[in-house]
Amino acid sequence: AATEQTTGTVREKPVGRAVSLMGRAAAPLQRVAPTKPSPPRLTGRAARNAPAVPTPVEVHEPSLTPMQLAQRALSPAIAPIETTFIVLVVTIFILLQREDLRDRLISLFGSRDLHRTTTAINDAAGRLSRYFVAQLGVNLSAGGIIAIGLAIIGVPGALLFGVIAALLRFVPYIGIWIAAILAVFLAAAIQPQWTMAVYTLILFIVVDVVAGQIAEPLLYGHRSGLSPLAVVVAAIFWSWLWGPIGLVLSTPLTLCVVTLGRYADRLNFLTVLLGDQPALTPAQNFYQRLLADDPHEAIVQAERLLREMSLIDYYDNVALEGLKLARNDAMRGVLMPEQLARINDALVDIVENLEIADGLPDRLSRTEPADSAGAMSASATADLSDRHDSHISAHPPMHHETDRASVLCVPGRGAFDEVTAAIAVQLLGRQGLAPMIATHSGYRSAHADEPSFKDAPIICIISLDAPESPPYLRNMLRRTREWRPRATLVVGVGGAPEAGPEMGATGASHAAPTFRAMIEECRMGASVQHSRQASHLAGAD
Repeated sequence: AATEQTTGTVREKPVGRAVSLMGRAAAPLQRVAPTKPSPPRLTGRAARNAPAVPTPVEVHEPSLTPMQLAQRALSPAIAPIETTFIVLVVTIFILLQREDLRDRLISLFGSRDLHRTTTAINDAAGRLSRYFVAQLGVNLSAGGIIAIGLAIIGVPGALLFGVIAALLRFVPYIGIWIAAILAVFLAAAIQPQWTMAVYTLILFIVVDVVAGQIAEPLLYGHRSGLSPLAVVVAAIFWSWLWGPIGLVLSTPLTLCVVTLGRYADRLNFLTVLLGDQPALTPAQNFYQRLLADDPHEAIVQAERLLREMSLIDYYDNVALEGLKLARNDAMRGVLMPEQLARINDALVDIVENLEIADGLPDRLSRTEPADSAGAMSASATADLSDRHDSHISAHPPMHHETDRASVLCVPGRGAFDEVTAAIAVQLLGRQGLAPMIATHSGYRSAHADEPSFKDAPIICIISLDAPESPPYLRNMLRRTREWRPRATLVVGVGGAPEAGPEMGATGASHAAPTFRAMIEECRMGASVQHSRQASHLAGAD
């Protein structure tokens, strides 16, 4: 009766009135429409020569037996039931032969490396276990909320629909909406108005959005090891291959494949394509953005990483590693001069923007000489001496030990040594030191006559070529030691210089493979210079 009343309500609406209006408009046309004339009746000879009119024949099938009716009614459900039965039987036998199948898989995939194979199996089993437990919890919670919501709305059989919704949620994407369609149809049938049906639909939408977009990502979205695109592609592929069963098993099967790719070198491409790990390291991404002439995205990446790490960690682990990649390409000759210039300009822009983003005044310039000697003073950093980076050392020296200690940063002649020295100036200025930077050519030609060079108690030779110790760098270190025998001489960055008699003869006091190590050496050198000055003053008194 409620269904008939709902249908009558629909008929009384504008749709029903429109249908009746169209019927009344078509009535005059039907009255004036020409009727098809009946064929004339033939007599005599014409009747005998006329072709015979076909006699219509009707075929009446015999009535169906009860068995035939049952077969016709159950035939659409036989195939899914058959597939489910086969899956259950195979699952039972797999569980009964679990240990034997495990040993056979280990022998098949890698009996020569039992540790690696066992680790892969345990990893896959752990991920699947966490996935199924989390999915079961989410589905049961969603079913319980739907049952309570339907009971409040007034839909009969709320508990049944809650159970159906919880079970159908194991079918990705479409399962919950099958239960929603059934509940909405029942709500529309028992109430003439559409209020109950609309509330039921809203309930299913809210529950599915909360469960799918909030609960599932928090519980196992980032633990499964699959990217969102991989989940969708896997659902399409496995459902095309195995139908509904493939749709249900798409995520577990893909998870096993991706886990196997982590430990099998030949299948590692599956992990790259389907896994949730970044395809490029931060350093590779940094250098790729430089090659693409997109410093803005590199700055955005840096700002995102700086939320989780300090500035010096970013320079050591991301920027320095990216500079090494750029330096290797430059040594191989794959970077054109125009491209080298663009990369250097982009690097300077990144360093300047990072200093501004970190809340410091923009005091960094483009490593150009400020006078004939090629020196650029960074004494403006003295007002920042109180801002020490707590990540540098667990026991940093006192402020008076490093106050006004000058550090001369001299870049090598590599393609990216000047911008590397600019990064060193920025970091040293944050530690209460007074860094200066000189161009390579200006330092070689005028260091003997420049007072600011003579007064620097600490000299940092900064070059990405330091690990290879090229001849020009060894000569530069030797001349610096002859010129300033009492100065603290630090060489870096990019890796520790090669040990050997040639490198030892240069008189390099300290090797700093990273910016962090360079800052530590400079601060200790400042403490040593402060102690020498104090001893000298005490002796003079």
